[in-house]
Formats: sequence, C-alpha cells, structure tokens
Amino acid sequence: MSYNAPVKDMMFVLKELAGLDQVSQLPGCEDATEETVDAVLNENAKFTSEVVAPLNWSGDVEAANWKDGVVTTAKGFKEAFKAFGEQGWQGLQHPTEFGGQGLPKVVATPCMEMVNGSNLSFALCPLLTDGAIEALLVAGSQQLKETYIPKMISGEWTGTMNLTEPQAGSDLALVRSKAVPQGDGTYRISGQKIYITYGEHDMAKNIVHLVLARTPDAPEGVKGISLFVVPKFLVNEDGSLGKRNDVYCASIEHKLGIKASPTAVLLYGDNKGEVGQGAIGYLVGEENKGLQYMFVMMNAARFQVGVQGIGLAERAYQKAVQYANDRVQSRPVDGSSNEAVAIIHHPDVKRMLMSMRSQVEAARAMACVAGAAYDAAHYHSDEATRKQNMAVYEFMVPLVKGWSTEMSIDVTSTGVQVHGGMGFIEETGAAQYYRDAKILTIYEGTTAIQANDLVGRKTSRDGGAMVKALCAEIARTVVQLNESGSAHAKAVAARLDAARASFLDAAQFVVDNMKSNPNAVFAGSVPYLKLAGTTVAGWQMARALLAAEAKIKAGETDSFYSDKILTSRFFADHVLNTVPGLRDSIVNGYQGVTEMAVANF
Repeated sequence: MSYNAPVKDMMFVLKELAGLDQVSQLPGCEDATEETVDAVLNENAKFTSEVVAPLNWSGDVEAANWKDGVVTTAKGFKEAFKAFGEQGWQGLQHPTEFGGQGLPKVVATPCMEMVNGSNLSFALCPLLTDGAIEALLVAGSQQLKETYIPKMISGEWTGTMNLTEPQAGSDLALVRSKAVPQGDGTYRISGQKIYITYGEHDMAKNIVHLVLARTPDAPEGVKGISLFVVPKFLVNEDGSLGKRNDVYCASIEHKLGIKASPTAVLLYGDNKGEVGQGAIGYLVGEENKGLQYMFVMMNAARFQVGVQGIGLAERAYQKAVQYANDRVQSRPVDGSSNEAVAIIHHPDVKRMLMSMRSQVEAARAMACVAGAAYDAAHYHSDEATRKQNMAVYEFMVPLVKGWSTEMSIDVTSTGVQVHGGMGFIEETGAAQYYRDAKILTIYEGTTAIQANDLVGRKTSRDGGAMVKALCAEIARTVVQLNESGSAHAKAVAARLDAARASFLDAAQFVVDNMKSNPNAVFAGSVPYLKLAGTTVAGWQMARALLAAEAKIKAGETDSFYSDKILTSRFFADHVLNTVPGLRDSIVNGYQGVTEMAVANF
C-alpha cells in the first residue's frame, strides 16, 4: 500500500494551532513563511512516498543482515539514505553554518512524521543522527563541531547514542565502560554497549558514536559519567577518513519489529581495529558531565519517538481505510441495501476508523504545538517568554513521547481489527505496523519512565504550577466553545471542562502526596500521563474545532473543515470522556497496587 502524507492536515495544524505566522517572526525563523513551509512539506511528502515508503514492506521481510562484524541493510536502503542526505532532509532544522537549512522545529516536526510514517526502520537512522548533532551543538568543542556536524548533516556520516550496557538499562548509574586518558587529549574506550540503533551499517562512510563511559577517578553513580565521540573511522586533519577504530559489531538483535533497522551489540577495546587496543575517543564538554549532555540527545530523541508513533499510526489508519473501502462483507444494518456492502458502511467499522483518525490528529496537533513552544524558547527575543515556553515544551515532551506511542499501539491494533482475520496475516501488512509500534513505548525511556518524569520533575517540583497554567488556558478555550453556540462546540466544551477539572485534581493529588506517600503517586504515574496527554490532546482538538468553524463561517466550503469538527466531536465523546475515570484511578485506586505483598504475585 502507498503512503500519502497528510500535508493538508499538517498545514492546518501549523497555521491554526501552532501559530506558524508567529514562529516565522522570531529572529532566525524568518524563512519559515507559509509558502516556504507548504513547499517543504509537499517536497518531503513526494520524497517519502516515492522513495522511502516502497522499502517498508520489503525491508521488514529482508531485514538487516550481520556477518563477521559487517552489517548489510535491506535492498534499497543505502540508495534511499544517500538521496535523503543529498536532498537536505537531515539538515532541515540544523544551523546553516554547518550546512543545515536552519528551519524551526515546528516545521521539522511534520517532516519527521512523514519519514517515520513512510518507513519507521529507515527513519531511525536520521533520528539518532539528529540527536548526535544536537548533543555536539550544545556541548562539543568548536573542533568537534566542525569535524563531525557538517558530515552528519550532509548524510555522509551518521550518528548513534551509546548508553545501554548488559547490566545498565534505564539505570545509567551502573554504566561500567572505561575511558582512560592518554595524555594527548584522547581517551582509550573499552566496554560493551547493547541495543545500539544503526550501530553498524553500510549506508554511510563513517559512524559517529556518542558513548557514555567512566574515567579512572570518576565518582560512582551518574555523577561520574562522561561523554565521548568515538568514530568508526578516525578523521585525519584534512577531513579524510583514517584508521579503523577499535569498535566492533559483535551481533545484531532479532526483533519483533523494526527488522530493517540494525540494533547492534558493540564491543569497544577488543583490539579489532587498526589503532591498537582501546577505541580512541574524544571528550565532549567536561569530564563527569556526560549524562547532562546526553540528556540533550535523549530529549531530542524522546520527542522524535513520539512523532514516530504519530507517523506509524497515520500509516496504519490509511491502510485500514483502504481495506475498509475494498472489503465487501454483509448487508447494512439499516436496510439501505439488499446487497453486501464495503465494510466501511458498518457503524462499528466507522467507529474504529474514527477512533484511529481522531487520536492521530490529536497527537499531531499536540506535537506541533510543542514544537512551536520549543522554537519560542530558543528564538524569542524576550528572556521571560523564552523561559515560559521552555517550561511548556519540557512538560509536553513526556506527553508527546508517552501518550503518542501508547496511542500508536492502540491505533495499530485497531487497524488489525478492521482487517479482521486478514489483519493477522503478515502478507496484508497491517501486522507489521502493530509489531513495529511496540518498541516505541520501550526505547528512549519506557512509558513509566516518561510518567515518572512527568509526576516528579514536571508536576511535583513546581507545585503543579505548569498544570494550573495549562488548565487556565484550557478554561479559556471552554469559554470560547460555549460562546460559539454550535451543538458540537457545546458538547466538546462539556467534555473538555470535565477533563480540565480532573487534570487539576490529579495534579493536586501528586503534589500533596509526593513526599508523604510516594508509592501512591507512582502507582498512578502512567494513568496520570495518559490523563494529561488525553486532556492536552483533546484541548488541541477543541481548538481545531473552533478554527474549522471560523473557516466555515468565513465562507469555506471544503469538507475538510466539517470533517475536522466531527473528528473533534468524536475525540471528545470517545477519548476525552475517559479522563474522569483516569482521575479516579489515580486518586482513589492506588491501594490495589501498593497493598499487594510482593510475595503474593
């Protein structure tokens, strides 16, 4: 099945909800005019649909292959990635001084969605490269920036993030990889890293590994972790590639999904290169501040993983709609036909498709609004405004990551259900989206890790101030909905206001109990994330309804706008209405979790 990027909805979200016109007025964002952005999105849609999407199914079947330390990607991936770099997509949001296009994050966000919707396995390589670029921009020396960033932006080289070790998954305090200073500014790196996405492949001439390791005198725990650049091939002074470094791919994982994306086990310091024992690495920033720098890369990746969920869910929705239009089965329940009809006419199939559609559109809106906050936080001329928007963005990152990826599992599962028995058959393609979606709630921090961040750093730490500020904005939208006077707007207003009140109650419970009863709070952390995500996403859909009504009142006759109103109404009645129940689970339901003895499981 082909992938058709939803450019029309993306542009609607950018203009009506994310405030593209305001972003384009920020210093450094002047090129992000509506005309330019529309052209960029349409070109990206053409590239992803024609070049990347056709490799999705074949890549899943063929997968990446490892032999004697060499990884060969699926047919067509190498050529597609070369075109990806040559057309400038890797550098879309990166600085022009290093060869990027310098466009704001709010523009890059829908482009991220498109490449992930077209081919998730392929998209993981530029995702990790983006993170490596971000980390070096923040913490790298000028020499490291000039040596590595232009080549990664051009697509000639790629980047990775090396955190996990066999004994150190989410708990990075347990990292044991070593970095021994050599007295010449370099370090010798040794240790084993696992789950390294695109840690070895044949799509680029060099791979720039960003590696967490400990120096000999480093303190224990996370305070003793440093960050190093460890290239697959050393770089000569003239920029050419030199000796093969001592980093070796011992194997790649055999996975449930994303099979075309090689997930590598990397050995450092096994004397398999051309530099002697110990991979040569270069310190990024200061010693013992590696985790601080890596969080830059992790936050960028977490946002993008959330967008992965949106893209994948959109692809599953499109597939389900196509099948529902093609599959003829049973007469309609209202007796409107004596013959069997396409299943899209049956009420429950329409319900499933609307569930998929409304959640995808809500997640897309939430991500783009978060992207706009990021841009204001980085480019606005007023310091107070920058600080306020950074707080909003940081609050929304776990929502974009956690809520959107959980949503993608629900949506891709529903896609299989629309297909019925055919959805359980690999040849139809629906099952691939379901399999691929599962990893999204796990890597770059599980949903629980996102939820713990949300209740701890993002809610309890400021006494719920950010939640109250968001809820005040939501209350203003409720007023606007009621003032609109339409039946749909009033119905959405009631659902949104109930969600707002539940959000405030749940946040207050977190603030009041974090110190006195932390187990009670964390027992409901994931429901709290789902509550927050559903409320914020529902708020964006309510705003979309208002924008669509305004377009219709101004004379627009395109059915896109009436469809948007109905989609917003569906989300309110079928998704947003779950928020009060989640509130009850958080505030009143923790005993069933905390009081069960571990020995009784």
